[in-house]
Order: sequence, then C-alpha cells, then structure tokens
Amino acid sequence: MDGKRAETTGIINALRRGTVPATGLARLAVGLSVEERVIRDQLEYVASGGADVKFVRGDYGSGKTFLVARALEIAREKQFATAHVMISADTPLHRMSALYYRIISSLRTGEHENALKEIIDTWIYAIEDRIMEVEGVPEDAPILGEETVARMEAALSDISAINPALASALRVYYTANAAGDYSLAQSALGWLSGEPHIGRNFRRAAGVKGEVDDVTALVFLEGIVRIVRAAGYAGVAIAVDEVETVQALPSNLREKGYNNLRQIVDAVDRGAMPHCYFLFTGTPAFFEGSKGIKSLPPLYDRLRIVGSGDVSNPLQAQIVLRPFDLDRLGEVALRVCEIYSESASPVDRDRISHRFIRSMIDRITGRFGGRVDVIPRLFLREFVDVLDKCELYPDYEPSFAYEGERVGEDLRDEEAAFLEVEF
Repeated sequence: MDGKRAETTGIINALRRGTVPATGLARLAVGLSVEERVIRDQLEYVASGGADVKFVRGDYGSGKTFLVARALEIAREKQFATAHVMISADTPLHRMSALYYRIISSLRTGEHENALKEIIDTWIYAIEDRIMEVEGVPEDAPILGEETVARMEAALSDISAINPALASALRVYYTANAAGDYSLAQSALGWLSGEPHIGRNFRRAAGVKGEVDDVTALVFLEGIVRIVRAAGYAGVAIAVDEVETVQALPSNLREKGYNNLRQIVDAVDRGAMPHCYFLFTGTPAFFEGSKGIKSLPPLYDRLRIVGSGDVSNPLQAQIVLRPFDLDRLGEVALRVCEIYSESASPVDRDRISHRFIRSMIDRITGRFGGRVDVIPRLFLREFVDVLDKCELYPDYEPSFAYEGERVGEDLRDEEAAFLEVEF
C-alpha cells in the first residue's frame, strides 16, 4: 500500500471510530484558512528563535481538537517536534511537573512517536561526528567519550547554572549506553522524561536527588527544547487540550493552575522559552465564567479579547472558533467522499447525492433540536457507515434504508451535558 493510500485509509478508519485522524487533516479542514495562516506565521516566528502562545476558544463541537491536531500536523511539516497533552485528573494544570512529564513522554516528530530517545541520540551522534571529523579523533579513542560529555555539558551550561541535574542525567545516559548498561541508560531516560520513582542506581550515578518538580519543570523543558534544536528540528510545538477542566477543582488548586498558565505566558513574553510554541484550548466558560481565568485578573488581562463585533481577530491571544453550520458540515461530507474514493472505491454519487447528504444532516440534527454544532463527529461516523454499505452492497439504497435512529447513543458525556444545558 503506497503512502497516499495508507493516509486515506487511516483517515476513513479514524472517522469510523469517531476520532480525529492522525494525518491528512488538511484534506478535512473547512473554514480554517485564516486560523491556519495565523498559526503558520507563529510557527515561523518560533523557528527563527522566538517563543509564542495561542489560546483556542470554542464550545464542544466547534472543532478545537481538530484545529489543535491540524496545528501540530503543520508544525511537524515545518520540522518541529510536537506534543499533545490532555488536562485531566492524572495531568492537572496545577502540577507543572505532571504537565512536563506528559509533554516529554508524548514528544513526536515526523519520523518517530515517543521521540525523546531518538532526539537525544541524534544530538549525541552529531556531537561525536563533529569531534571525529573536525578534530580527527578516532571512533574507538577513549578521548571521544570524554570530549562528547564535555560538549554536552557546555551546550547546557547556562541551564546547569540554574539546575545541574539535566546535564548530569544526560551524562549518565551517554556513558551508560557506551558501557552497555542499557538498564541504567533507560532509567536516565525515564528520569529525564519526568517519570516518578526512578531507582537509586541512577540517582547515585547522576548525583541527583528527587525528581523533576513543579519548580524545575520549565527549566528542564527549556533544556529539552535546546536539545531538540541541536538535533536538527525547528523547535517544539505543545498543545494543551481541555484546560477548562480546571474549573471543577477547589479554588486553591484552580488558582495554582491559573498561576502556572500565567507563568508560561510570562516566560514566553520575556523570551525565556526560545523555539517553543504553546497552544491551549478552552470553552467560553473558561475564558469568561466566574471560575475561569477571570478569577485571576492578571491572567485574564493578558488573554482577554480586545474590541467587539462580529469579525474575530485570531491575531489576538485567543482564536475564537465559530460553531459548525450546515454548509461547513456538507462541505466536509463531500471531502470525505473524495477521500473514501481513494481509500476504497469510487463513491456512487447517484446514491450519495447532494440531496441525500443534506437530508442526512437534517435528519441527524433534527434529533437535537436542529443543533449542528455538537454532532459533526456523530454525523461523520454515520456517514462513513453509509459509504461502507454502499460500497459493500450494490443494491443498498441509503435514501430508503438510512434511518439515523442510533444517533444519540454515541454521544460523549461532554456532548450530552452541553445539550442538556443548552435545551
């Protein structure tokens, strides 16, 4: 199976499961050209040595997760390493160390998932190659290892002035691999990732105590971004999804989470996180509700929308997503038809006509009071099911057979809750 066929098959398979495809999102993106341009410009600025942050605002069903996935796809096309984090009970916003762990453990490049090891190895190999080529040091000379460690530590000297543990852990990783002690090397990699409960052997070898904590997490992240750059990538793009979940926490933890956000925004603005791009998503209540960022006025002042009117300005701190409408959903359906034709067989447009697509949309939205904004995922899942049946059964006639009665059983908790509040 060639690359394009594999991509189209992956898109259709993801839609069958009601999830966002891993690749090929440009083929499904509708009505996001302005937002994509803003994100591309930000990424170019970050690649040149800057740092930037953006908040994506929208209700459930507005496409926040899709835009985030598309932004990270664009970032990888621009040779960024990327990370996608979901705020949850396991990764709360008020624990910077947990956020760091999820970022590092989800690092991805265009070539690798869980890419930290490959990134560090590429960096180290580049250092070794320069020493051998420029200084003529033989590959088997003991001094090669000594010089490599020295260059590694020199590259992180200013980070080490704040916290030397990062360089110490990298030294142990390198020397353990060279000695064939892969268990110790794996422990070093785990500690660098922010994993808790790394064994005493590593701590003794590195001369470190404790773990990456809430105080040191951003310093360590800055060091990892520097290694990513030295490994040949443009920087790191980090998406943090569903930050609105912080609103359900007690006020002291909410305030701590919002202070962490302010710390990140301020670090970006003072240039402390070069080559790093942050993208956060949240619901309108997160931005304007009493338990949202309004409860921390300094943060709200940094992120609030300036001005008013029907025309949004995604160059401000927030990208405000419009709810899905009938036209956009119909256009996505037509794109899915094109993708399906490449993945399986040409879609029979006599059976899957414009009229049928609109009728199907009307039938599904009619079950939810005409609301389009919370059912795109459900519609696309049902739509692919209809395409499958047309492909499998030549005598299947969707205009007669399709009923849409199952729609509603597949609602996620947040979608059902949103409908309850709105109706």
